Amino acid sequence: MALVDTASPEPHAPPAPRAPTPRLQRPPGTGLPEQPRPTTTQPNSAVTLIGSVQRAMRLLESVAEHQCGAPAKQLARETGLALPTAYHLLRTLVYEGYLRRDKGLFFLGEAAERLAGSGAAQKRRSTVADTLAQWRDSIGVPVYYARYRDGEIEIMCVSDTPGNPAVQEWADFRETAHAHAIGQCLLSQMDENARRDHLDRHPVQSITPYTVRDDHTLLRRLERTPRMEPVVERQEYALGTVCAAVPITVGATAATMAISLPSRQADRLLPAARQLQSEIGSKLGSIAISISM
Repeated sequence: MALVDTASPEPHAPPAPRAPTPRLQRPPGTGLPEQPRPTTTQPNSAVTLIGSVQRAMRLLESVAEHQCGAPAKQLARETGLALPTAYHLLRTLVYEGYLRRDKGLFFLGEAAERLAGSGAAQKRRSTVADTLAQWRDSIGVPVYYARYRDGEIEIMCVSDTPGNPAVQEWADFRETAHAHAIGQCLLSQMDENARRDHLDRHPVQSITPYTVRDDHTLLRRLERTPRMEPVVERQEYALGTVCAAVPITVGATAATMAISLPSRQADRLLPAARQLQSEIGSKLGSIAISISM
């Protein structure tokens, strides 16, 4: 397998050093013992529930079962509600946007559809995160998922451990695509016009002694990058770190999965990149929808 090594052969003078952004820390525990949850011994504990909310939820569920809509009388009958109660709740749900009424029939509204869409999106994110965690553990490196959308690089998910921490984002990933493997990999999947458009908005700048020197050098490097082959960079974004990114194209979406290692473990980078590409090939079908949306 051919891998594209983007490391600059000779370092050049770095700019003035920037102060690194401190890594976020989880707040320390309070040290207080967890209090046991009280047990309810009242036989009629259900009286604490709000009946009107329960009835409204039953109406929503009933409406969801009718793609062509349903009238109030039918919904009242299906939910066992008195017709005046059903009318009152239906009007409230329409007012709040959870239902809409059209020619006497009730349908799910935009608010309910947003809830459903949010749940689906969360499930897709969970699928990708679980997959990255599996690769993180099997390969023993931090794993990143990123994509190019609306003219910008988005780091969608990072999976690491305290023993194998991810690279600290000390310079904005969106503005430094030329310097890291993720950005170079995404740019390599674009045509020349898209690349130039990105570099017009985010010009090449040296952030380490190994960073590519100018737009022309970067574009020439990207032109020589074999399509769908991993891209490797050594210390171009962060001193002491080497990275590799594997390109993924699902439909019109340019995406990548990447790994990073301390430079002292550089000999592990290429075997780990090959293993990651193999893992992606075996599971791409199961995560393709999650990646493309």
